[in-house]
Amino acid sequence: MSPTAAASPPLTAETLTGRPPAVIWRDLVALSRTEQVWELTLSLPWLVASLACYAAGWWMIGLACSFFFFLTGLRQSHNAQHSALGVGRPGHDLLLFALSVLMLSSMHAVRVTHLHHHKHCLDADDHEARHAGWPWWRAIALGPAFPISLHVQAWRLGGTRDRAWIAAELAASVGSVALALGLTAIGAPVPALSWHLGAMATGECFTGFFAVWIVHRGCSADGPVARTQRGWLKNVVSYSMFYHLEHHLWPAVPTCHLGRLAERLDPVDAGAAALQVF
Repeated sequence: MSPTAAASPPLTAETLTGRPPAVIWRDLVALSRTEQVWELTLSLPWLVASLACYAAGWWMIGLACSFFFFLTGLRQSHNAQHSALGVGRPGHDLLLFALSVLMLSSMHAVRVTHLHHHKHCLDADDHEARHAGWPWWRAIALGPAFPISLHVQAWRLGGTRDRAWIAAELAASVGSVALALGLTAIGAPVPALSWHLGAMATGECFTGFFAVWIVHRGCSADGPVARTQRGWLKNVVSYSMFYHLEHHLWPAVPTCHLGRLAERLDPVDAGAAALQVF
């Protein structure tokens, strides 16, 4: 069976509410065992490398490694939020908790607002992407307020189970910061820990810009709702995180298969890649 059909409806809000383009995609949902291990350990080498560099005093290299740890952590969290890693609900919950502690943000809170974002993409009730129409400088300037408002919104939208995870993750994150400050106060600082936490706090201040604004700028609820990216090098460097239109159309497909999904989409809808991230 061909992975594409002869024609498809336009990529509009109607498309997103039950009639996706005529592209075969269900075979891309499942992960092989190798892919599963890869996705679950994706950020670990970058974390180890960053901490090792900080311990050795190689601050700039450490920061570069922290950047890629944050990027790959976002990819893992994103897949876990959509239960796309094939490890069941407990496995996805534990991964989100671990990433929360390491990245200084409640990933269950992000899950609540992100799934709400998918249901209300770019409409008046979409809190996650409410700044998509702002100028770039405003999205950056108000970036530190983004994770705070996101957590407040997640607490409002979430159920009892969501709130329990959010509270636990925020407590653990605060605990890691308190540990770093306490060790410094008693004259036993751990520079690698301090540098890591500082890098993560900085990354959180830019998530509204890089994870939301950049992929939704110039888009609307009437469609297309998101941008995408073509070019193998750009997608290798970004760990395929900018196939965002494909993700919104088929959110059950894990990130590692979005490139193949894009290859199936382009022959069907020539305008699908019209709005690119870069």
